[in-house]
Amino acid sequence: MSLYLKTLGAAVFVAAAVLLLRGGRSDAPGLPTGSAPGEREGRGRAEPPPSGEQDDASGEPIPGMSFVPIPAGSFQMGSPATEPGRTGNEDPVHAVSVASFEMMTTEVTQGMWEQVMGGTIQDQQRLSEFDAGLMGTGDAYPMYFVSWYDCGDFVDAMNLLDPACTYRLPSEAEWEYACRAGSNTAFYWGNVMDWDCCWCDGNSGGLMHPVGEKQPNAWGLFDMSGNAWEWCQDCWHEDYQGAPSNGAAWESPWSPYQVFRGGSWFNEPLYSRSAYRYAYEPSARYYIGFRLARSPR
Repeated sequence: MSLYLKTLGAAVFVAAAVLLLRGGRSDAPGLPTGSAPGEREGRGRAEPPPSGEQDDASGEPIPGMSFVPIPAGSFQMGSPATEPGRTGNEDPVHAVSVASFEMMTTEVTQGMWEQVMGGTIQDQQRLSEFDAGLMGTGDAYPMYFVSWYDCGDFVDAMNLLDPACTYRLPSEAEWEYACRAGSNTAFYWGNVMDWDCCWCDGNSGGLMHPVGEKQPNAWGLFDMSGNAWEWCQDCWHEDYQGAPSNGAAWESPWSPYQVFRGGSWFNEPLYSRSAYRYAYEPSARYYIGFRLARSPR
């Protein structure tokens, strides 16, 4: 049996184990619902698989899923009052120190989702509460129609599949730090939209696009601006008063919303700024995707 098929079989087994342990569902019961904040409405453990079933030749946990190291450092999180399009949710600008970690070079794709979870974008669309169409399908396209809870199922499956690393959603601070890649401008490439770096409503043609087609940032990350929104680990706070300064996810006090970042194919360029933030109910399955962070165990 090929290494690829062994990896695929182990991944589907792990995904089934995760869902079984969660009672066959991923949505937490009893969460309140309501409108999202902001200006625009979008809408134990199982036994791990046998060792050695990752793609050892490439160092990827599953074929096509690559990571790059993000160096430790400090940055100014948020946006200055002079930045066009900024909102009060991006206040106050504050210093954050981030430990080193690794970030996926692209968003999780539909092909990766099917390898790990055994389901398709069509399956997820049927679970969505939105009357929303498919806006890009294929193995290389970003996975969407995934709730924040669905992302947690994927994370659990990856942690069973690859015992060498701890997988998770990035914190909001880690996400912005990685997106900026040392920059302090509105976008990671400068202060003016560059169509070679981002898919948004000015150049997308009303559709998502395969990952990795635009220019990456200085740390080798693709599509941090535009294409698909990306869930983060943090719950929503109206501004940064009291935010952690160590890069950790901000999960207390509790909020009925979870943060997502990055802008998208159907939004104006200003939503793709490095500092822009938005949120929705964690059970929402819409045009929101995700990418993973990881650290060695």
